[in-house]
Amino acid sequence: MASLTVENYVKTIHLIATAQSGSPVTTGQVATALEVSPGTVTSMLKTLDAARLATHRPYEGVALTKAGRVLALRVIRRHRLLELFLLRTLDMSWDEVHDEAEHLEHAVSDLLVDRIDAFLGHPDVDPHGDPIPPADGADPDDGQPPARVLADSAAGGRFRLTRVLDQSAGFLRSLTDSGLVLGVEGEVVRPPDGAGLMTVKIGARTITLSTEAATKLVVAEG
Repeated sequence: MASLTVENYVKTIHLIATAQSGSPVTTGQVATALEVSPGTVTSMLKTLDAARLATHRPYEGVALTKAGRVLALRVIRRHRLLELFLLRTLDMSWDEVHDEAEHLEHAVSDLLVDRIDAFLGHPDVDPHGDPIPPADGADPDDGQPPARVLADSAAGGRFRLTRVLDQSAGFLRSLTDSGLVLGVEGEVVRPPDGAGLMTVKIGARTITLSTEAATKLVVAEG
């Protein structure tokens, strides 16, 4: 059974690689994501390489092996199902479930996760719109077109919020306060301008947000 540290590393590497279309992940990216020193990451990457969970080439980056990807997807499946379980059964908010799931994902068995999956009706996405890997180990992001973010929308364009890429509690609370919750539909009043701001309308409410925030919001046509 993989250790908590190993699970955290393969999950982090997989998530970063997915966000950049599968290209190798740098030591610095892993260090930033896990809030550890580059030296600590380098040492752990050697361990993952020795365990055949990843291939690490100095100055080129790290990529997961097939076994590493399987493990990463198992951890991600646990995490996202736990988030949804906490939201639906304990009435926790979407800004609370991420940190709780981070702790629980290493303690639950795959059997329990499968029971949770069945109890929830085999959902496709978690509370933030992230796809939930199925039990067969398939990667739900494989073959998907590049995500369209709100910042790329033109004036007058209708949108529906389908996924939030930044799941920090503060960011999610700010979205809730603005009415930008999963599934909400709106219209772009003004696309990003030179000041780094854009304006959208949700119902009768007009909201101004930063371009940086809008790059973290995945949308579909409304």
